[in-house]
Amino acid sequence: MKKYICFDIGGTKVKHGILLENGTILSKDSFDTHCTNLELFLKEMVDIIHIYTKNYNISGVAISLPGFINPHTGYSERGGAVKALDNQNLKKLLKKRTSLPIEIENDGNCAALAEKISGNAKKCTDFICVTIGTGIGGGIFINGKLLHGHSFRGGEFGFMITQARNNGRDILHSNASTNALIKSYKKLKSISEYENIKGETVFLESSHNSSVKELLDDWIRNISYGIYNLAATLNPQKILIGGGVIAQQGLLGNINNKLDQIPGWKDIKIPVESCKYQNDAGMIGAMYHFIQKQGV
Repeated sequence: MKKYICFDIGGTKVKHGILLENGTILSKDSFDTHCTNLELFLKEMVDIIHIYTKNYNISGVAISLPGFINPHTGYSERGGAVKALDNQNLKKLLKKRTSLPIEIENDGNCAALAEKISGNAKKCTDFICVTIGTGIGGGIFINGKLLHGHSFRGGEFGFMITQARNNGRDILHSNASTNALIKSYKKLKSISEYENIKGETVFLESSHNSSVKELLDDWIRNISYGIYNLAATLNPQKILIGGGVIAQQGLLGNINNKLDQIPGWKDIKIPVESCKYQNDAGMIGAMYHFIQKQGV
């Protein structure tokens, strides 16, 4: 069975692993993302590729990448939180350093592909995958096909304005991402912006701190507004929520509770569920994209 090196590049970590073509993960690890230094970013990736090729017979490199990505060429007009990849072509840059075939797709689209092919949307022709992480992203399937959009911006839900305040700057990226939650928590607790705080800390403290619980409730409400708007616009069969944070106990139920509190939800209500693959969706979807593009 063929083996692939898969990368899921995020604004905080680059997850990587060896996957079999059936989606089985043989091994996985991660390293910190060099978001602003292109040479360091490339060196880390190339080092990982060399290590894996010494130990496995590799058929290709599959990459999930944030931002506005042309999946046909590998060019990223924007690299999301990875500023070093703005106006860069990671596919071409890596081809100078390895002879392996390479394919790249947007991370939200990769998550949606994973769920469509072998996850919780296998029986769906129309569904939306929303990923919550450093930012808010996702993928859209319409009539069984992935929607890229005219300029490869389909699924960029993070730019959605859900509350008319702050002159249009209050978008989902800034009020519903995991980064937004941590930023609000630091402000509430007067913690330095440079201190490393994980989302789990906020969830744990919310159980015994009313101020943190209120902050968390506001964050969940912001997520629900985005989901509501997507359901109202596209009327999918279901919406799947992904990203590591969705594994937090009770979060999915709380999101659904917040949706039920929106008066119009009863008229457009659809199932809102978690992704099957959560943190592994990017790597698995990247591999499926590679197989589709290469026709293997």
